[in-house]
Amino acid sequence: MQFAVTFRHMEPTEALKSYARERMERVRKYLPDPISCHVVLSTERHNHRIDVTFQLHNGLQVAGHETTENMYSSIDLCIAKIERQVRKYKGKLEGMKARPHHVQALPWSHSIVAEAFQGMHGEANGHAVPPQASHDAAPPSPEFTVMKTEKFHAQPLSVENAIVQMNLLHERFFVFRHQDTGQVAVVYKREDGGGYGLIETGATATA
Repeated sequence: MQFAVTFRHMEPTEALKSYARERMERVRKYLPDPISCHVVLSTERHNHRIDVTFQLHNGLQVAGHETTENMYSSIDLCIAKIERQVRKYKGKLEGMKARPHHVQALPWSHSIVAEAFQGMHGEANGHAVPPQASHDAAPPSPEFTVMKTEKFHAQPLSVENAIVQMNLLHERFFVFRHQDTGQVAVVYKREDGGGYGLIETGATATA
C-alpha cells in the first residue's frame, strides 16, 4: 500500500509520520487490498486536524477526519472512526469487483457550493438570504459569482454501492453514473432521517 503524509502549517516530524503510518496499517485487516493512503496533518491555533483518504482496489474511497488539541489523539480517534465504518461495510466491499484505481468518484463538496454564493447580495454566514423589501424601490436582482470549479469522473456504480461510497466519505450526497443506464444520478441522505433519496437526471456522463 502506498502511503503519503502531508504536513500543513506545522513542522514535519518523522515521529508523527511513523505513528500515523502505524495506525493506518490497522485498517488493512478490514479493507480489501487498499491501493494507497494519504494523510494530511494540519494545525490552526490549538486545533490539530487529520484528514485521511484510502483508495481501494474497487475504485471506492474511504475517508475520515478528526480534530483535537493533540495530533496523536486526532490520529487515534480518526482511525477508530474509519475502522467502525469499514467493519460495517466489510462484506459489501469484499463483494465488489476490482476497478482501475485511477477511476475516482469525487462527491460534490458543500464548501464548493457555499463558495459559489459568495457574490450574492444579502449573504450571511455562507447562506444566501433574500434582500429586504423596500416600498420605494424594487430589490436588486441577485448576482452569482462562481468562485471555484471542479471536474469529476462520475464512477459507474449501482444505487446501493453509491450509497455505500457516500457513507464511507461522510457526505450527505454523492454523484455517480448508474451502471445499468449510464446516466448521471445523485443519491442523498434525507433530511428527515427517513433513509435515502435518488435523483435521476437523465443525462449521460462524459469522460
